[in-house]
Amino acid sequence: MISEKMKPLVNNNSAIRAMFEEGKRLEKLYGKEKVYDFSLGNPNLPAPAQVKKAIFDILNEEDSVFVHGYMSNAGYEDVRKALADSINKRFGTSYGAKNFIMTVGAATALNIVLKTILNPEDEVIAFAPYFVEYGNYVRNYDGKLVVIPPDVETFMPDLAVLEEKINERTKAIIINTPNNPSGVIYSEETLQRLKRVIEKKEKELGITIVTISDEPYRELAYDGAVVPWVPEIIPHAVVVYSYSKSLSLPGERIGWLLIPDRIPDFDEFVNAATIANRCMGSVNAPSLMQRVIGRCLDAKVDVDFYDRNRKLLYDGLSALGFFCVKPEGAFYMFVRVPQGDDKLFCEVCKRHHILVVPGTSFACPGFVRIAYCVSQQMIERSMEAFKKVAKECGL
Repeated sequence: MISEKMKPLVNNNSAIRAMFEEGKRLEKLYGKEKVYDFSLGNPNLPAPAQVKKAIFDILNEEDSVFVHGYMSNAGYEDVRKALADSINKRFGTSYGAKNFIMTVGAATALNIVLKTILNPEDEVIAFAPYFVEYGNYVRNYDGKLVVIPPDVETFMPDLAVLEEKINERTKAIIINTPNNPSGVIYSEETLQRLKRVIEKKEKELGITIVTISDEPYRELAYDGAVVPWVPEIIPHAVVVYSYSKSLSLPGERIGWLLIPDRIPDFDEFVNAATIANRCMGSVNAPSLMQRVIGRCLDAKVDVDFYDRNRKLLYDGLSALGFFCVKPEGAFYMFVRVPQGDDKLFCEVCKRHHILVVPGTSFACPGFVRIAYCVSQQMIERSMEAFKKVAKECGL
């Protein structure tokens, strides 16, 4: 009964979700304290107090018909104006409400962009390792995802290969910094080099390439690392953003899409993206959460909590002989597998009640992703199990 297009998606269901479900099964068998689930990027921190206060204040102070009613498909104009003012203050820009569309998280924002620009067989380029759903999102609109293999020593984009891969069918390049799963942050120098490659190929081929900057981890940066503002560097860049990580609201599905004025055919693009938001079935971002975001634009979670976890896990795994590029942002560690087979390594970990995600899921075999958005106590308890895994792998 299901479509031919859906069958491969059903057969290749997300390894991340599969590991998460396996963790629940193991917890029932052995107890939660004896299972170490590092599979899912589900924040372990509560939302900031401002969020709870905003929810109650809105429900008590604002008209309920207004709060729970329809609005423009782009979202409440006053919220988008407040968002623009906040971004302008942070990055010295001059956006207005017209530049923002409130969305059902970054995933929907990304789908909106792809629906807006892709024709069948158009190509979208992503740098491995990348978030597993990118391929599914591109295929939603009969596009083709072109993957640039990683430099596994740095996980910085290979711009020489990118230049080779861009052709007349290239419509977009997705970048994700801070990166899921590697935790690396693309420097301004790297983004300037990326800009030069894009501009060279646009001129050579007579095309426009949209750079989609996927930024749910923007606020999670450590050791003084700076996350550059991509649209100020790359002219044809849009930004998709989610409050899942910065405000610990993953289940609320609230985010936005930024379309700067420098995007070619700006008015047409904004109109098409707004209609895409509606006709994809989202209609509009959740009304109450839009109102909440409008009051919490300067709030964020305790980033130091994730930083402490990062240091604890990195130091612990390094002492056992594991290798990974030390993450500068996000809340993942991408660890090299001692014997090369990431799926086999996941099975070894599972025998010791550790749940991690194979790098194959991110187009980067030979590594595993470990999410450290968990309690510090769980990291500490897991070290004895990781020690057994290291010994079994010959470290």
